[in-house]
Amino acid sequence: MTAPTDTNDAEFIEMLEEAELELPHVPPVQAQPSKLRFSVLLVIAVYPIITTLLYALASFTEGWEIWHRTMIITPFMVFSIVFAVSPAINRHFGWFVAGLPRPGKLAKA
Repeated sequence: MTAPTDTNDAEFIEMLEEAELELPHVPPVQAQPSKLRFSVLLVIAVYPIITTLLYALASFTEGWEIWHRTMIITPFMVFSIVFAVSPAINRHFGWFVAGLPRPGKLAKA
């Protein structure tokens, strides 16, 4: 049997359909996300947010203890990570976290 070419693709597909081969079920391979890659991206995304919040609150919290400042910043950080940063990383860099090739880039054979 020869490999299909542009001229006989339809014939080859028809021949395969007529053969009715019983192929074993192979479960799809799922990529295991890398916690290390995700955490590196999370640090890169969260650091500027924390720094901005600290500078924004510095004038209002002058003389406060550090635990008072963190008590104010923590809810903002948790909500921003859960509802903005983490979903954005998964949406835009999920391929990187999963160790898959970048979408849109064709693998060179």
